[in-house]
Amino acid sequence: MVLVAGCSSWPLIETAPVKSETATYLIGPGDTVNIFVWGNQELSATVPVRPDGRITTPLVEDVQATGKTSTELAREMERHLSRYIKNPIVTVYVSGFFGRYQEQIRVIGEATEPKSMPYREGMTVLDAMIAVGGLTEFASGDNARLIRTIEGNQQQFRVRLDDLIKYGDISANAKLAPGDVLIIPEAWF
Repeated sequence: MVLVAGCSSWPLIETAPVKSETATYLIGPGDTVNIFVWGNQELSATVPVRPDGRITTPLVEDVQATGKTSTELAREMERHLSRYIKNPIVTVYVSGFFGRYQEQIRVIGEATEPKSMPYREGMTVLDAMIAVGGLTEFASGDNARLIRTIEGNQQQFRVRLDDLIKYGDISANAKLAPGDVLIIPEAWF
């Protein structure tokens, strides 16, 4: 009983601040990028971003891609290719999204399929629960907590997953922020 009383002292997630800045997608490890070099099909390639954050394409090796927008990467590729061709025009687009490690949403514990997933602007707790297949039969959904880093400090918030999923209480559908960790405990009985 003491444990349950302690859990209810966490603030509800609805009170957690979420930055409302315009999202710009930054390339991360695990993403797939398509490099299109106008007029030079043999230099165009679809490549994965390696765990070290770099990519390798024809004529250009080990270019840092992580943390850049597709436009920034395209301009860098143009700089590298200008040593080999005159006035290269490069377009980069991301076709396989995984996102930067520190921005991924993680759902652990009594989710049907615990996992990390890329954060998407406007993502909510319900979106994350759909992605992990919901709760297991042993989950204590209304005792779930969300860990969020706010100004360098980790804070915990209570999330009412049972209310949201089982009873359709949409007021429990809180917005997520990049880097959130959702922990779903097992019920005691």
